[in-house]
Amino acid sequence: MALLPIRIFGDPVLRTRAAEVETFDEALARLAEDMLETMRWAEGAGLAANQVGVLKRMFTWAHDEESGALVNPEVVETSEETVDDDEGCLSFPGLFYPTERPLRARVRGRDVHGEELDTVAEGLRARIFLHELDHLNGILFIDHLARHDRKAAMKRIRAGELEEAARRRDAMPPLDEAAEA
Repeated sequence: MALLPIRIFGDPVLRTRAAEVETFDEALARLAEDMLETMRWAEGAGLAANQVGVLKRMFTWAHDEESGALVNPEVVETSEETVDDDEGCLSFPGLFYPTERPLRARVRGRDVHGEELDTVAEGLRARIFLHELDHLNGILFIDHLARHDRKAAMKRIRAGELEEAARRRDAMPPLDEAAEA
């Protein structure tokens, strides 16, 4: 497995809609493994392929001792009930803002072998899935922020906070090396 470089805000790939996956092969499974490793190393809960510069409709996730990859995901339905909770993003290191999301989401897609998946996610898992699905469509979490929060986030971005946080994150040793030290 390999760690992949995580793209930060400003990289055009983050605003690009990812393409449907048509080939379910070993390369796709390896990409999912590398994304999971990268996501865990960066202490994230989700990672979309375009965040590592790959324009394929796939994301990885981890929540409550479970993790996986969803390929060609689509939202089937969401609850009317929403939750406004802090949200961050590996492409916006160090930024966390209240972001309103549906409490529940039914998502359909495939695993890395092409097998169909249909799941109902609730709470944080729903937030993770919807956040990563947005990435695959070129939508970023700052697009959902209240006007005053978006203004504050952009001010911090212009001040160079993302680049500094990304440098600190990328300088960290992988988790297994840190445990050995």
